[in-house]
Amino acid sequence: MQVIDLRGVKCPTNFVRAMLALEEMEIGAAVEFFLDDGEPVHNVPRSLEQAGHKLLGLTRAGDHFRLVVEKGEEAD
Repeated sequence: MQVIDLRGVKCPTNFVRAMLALEEMEIGAAVEFFLDDGEPVHNVPRSLEQAGHKLLGLTRAGDHFRLVVEKGEEAD
């Protein structure tokens, strides 16, 4: 599974980078994002879900969060 570290990336740039990464993937493929606490962990998962992707998991990992997303069919 591909891992993309978005720690230290401000909103909405982190969402844009996540969407660009998902564009390169096949439908049904999963990717793991590392996100900071605060706005990123609240906004990015919600926005990706609204874009048609499936959230598979969101867990705290020390000082950041791990978000696992499956590329959805509605994304393109």
